[in-house]
Amino acid sequence: MTRYKTLLTEQPDDGILTVTLHRPERRNAMTPEMREELIDVFESTRDSVEILILTGAGAAFCAGLDLTALETIAASSPAEQEADARRIAHLFRTLYTFPAPTIAAVNGPAIAGGTGLATLCDFTLAAPEAKFGYTEVRIGFIPAIVSAFLAIQIGEKQAKGLLLSGRVFDAHRSHALGLVDEIVEPASLLTRAHALAQELLANSSAAMRQTKALFLAQSLPALDHSIEAAIAANAEARQHPDFREGVRAFLEKRKPQWVRGK
Repeated sequence: MTRYKTLLTEQPDDGILTVTLHRPERRNAMTPEMREELIDVFESTRDSVEILILTGAGAAFCAGLDLTALETIAASSPAEQEADARRIAHLFRTLYTFPAPTIAAVNGPAIAGGTGLATLCDFTLAAPEAKFGYTEVRIGFIPAIVSAFLAIQIGEKQAKGLLLSGRVFDAHRSHALGLVDEIVEPASLLTRAHALAQELLANSSAAMRQTKALFLAQSLPALDHSIEAAIAANAEARQHPDFREGVRAFLEKRKPQWVRGK
């Protein structure tokens, strides 16, 4: 197994791959390096892994995009920003289309892109203290990429409510929405994830992969169209003054001053 700088990977002989986001000092916030490492591990193991478990080190699952990296992105060219948006979309699509069953063990807050990673898995287990939220609008950004997936998962009406409000919600609300399958006490979270993996291993691996492929055949054409629109919207949003103001305000720990109207 490849050694990564921002991830820990463990794959014993049973075919279960556990991937741990490992930037605990930054609440596992996503950087371009972590994004590329996740893409690499998902792509390089898709044909060999029986079950994928995704979790986080320390007190958080993933605090979303590291805003210090986002500040650098904000200063880049439109072409570079579109390329970056395309890589984020590629990460989410690669996880969503992973051919073997995937399980997220959400040990703590999973915010913005972290919510995306947690809820795109086939099964999402969460500790009671886990928090979720698509908070991009709070920093003048848009949850463009994840919106394409969320509308499929819970419907447009509920997706709009979450994305427009930017509110943070708990594991019980996530369970009610259907984004979380089980709420598990923290001490038992990984144990339960591995127990679920063992339950799945009793099934035909080929049949489970064929079942996932069937769902993808039904959803991917429309999803890919939505992703392309989301990439364009994501790149455009990065050019708006509110985005630059939101990032600066967050880093300076002050309230943002938005441009009203368009």
